[in-house]
Amino acid sequence: MIARAGIALAGLTVAQDARAQDLEPRAYAATPIGVHFVVAGGGRSSGGVVIDPSLPVEDVHAIVGAATVGGGTTFSLWGRTALLAGAVPVARVRATGRVGEVAQEVTRLGLADPRIKLSVNFLGGRALRPSEFAKSRTPTIVGASVVVGPPLGEYFPDKLINLGANRWTFKPEVGISRAIRNWTVELYSGVWLFTANDTFYPGTSTRTQEPILTLQAHVSYTVRPRLWVAFDATWYRGGATTVDDVPKADLLRNSRAGATLSLPLKGNQSVKVAYSEGTTTRIGGDFTTVAVAWQLSWISAPRAP
Repeated sequence: MIARAGIALAGLTVAQDARAQDLEPRAYAATPIGVHFVVAGGGRSSGGVVIDPSLPVEDVHAIVGAATVGGGTTFSLWGRTALLAGAVPVARVRATGRVGEVAQEVTRLGLADPRIKLSVNFLGGRALRPSEFAKSRTPTIVGASVVVGPPLGEYFPDKLINLGANRWTFKPEVGISRAIRNWTVELYSGVWLFTANDTFYPGTSTRTQEPILTLQAHVSYTVRPRLWVAFDATWYRGGATTVDDVPKADLLRNSRAGATLSLPLKGNQSVKVAYSEGTTTRIGGDFTTVAVAWQLSWISAPRAP
């Protein structure tokens, strides 16, 4: 029960457009209020993972190692179950590519853009204390969320490769979750929105980006509490960019697939292991990610909603 409060906080890819490619099973799972958790994760992505398609770099291959720490809590919001969570990633990127006819290699180490997420379960999401929640059954849940990414990551206007995007990002999303015995089927639909980067490379340009529509589907099977496996898929489209009012031919229209395994540990601890790779790639999604996240959860005694 407690493990379901966790969300995928270990966002381990640092590409400016890679966040559209998240795979996050059980994002709207039922949980009581008064659940708190901390998460520490790490992972590795390799392939065409960090390059912005609007930059003059070709034949890019990158390896991204990232470590993420975060946490969150559930509470009552207007009588519904809400989750507030945040995560801060530190990343190391090693990238090779060609700028014109010259092959180059670069390494970056530092803070990437953090994330803050607020989600609320509406249908099937009445705020319940742990004792009430243990007696309830919510086979269908409909929820909504918003992710905010402030531009706090390391960014150098005169550099081609950066860990931060130097712009605000927002993602409103709605999701539905349906439990059928030990199976859970989930569908999410969201859109990434971006502000302009007014100091884009070489530091004097302005880059804007169109919204990116995202769709996610997950099917998971629960063996026993905190032990489950999910099969994940996402499709996303959009994100064409403009630099100084000049449109770039970098429309994203890609899909990814993967799997997530949750394993219980002693006490209220669990470990999640995730793998994903690009299945169809037009631009910017041809990379593979392996991630591991440890989670510790506990319950306080909240006031009655």
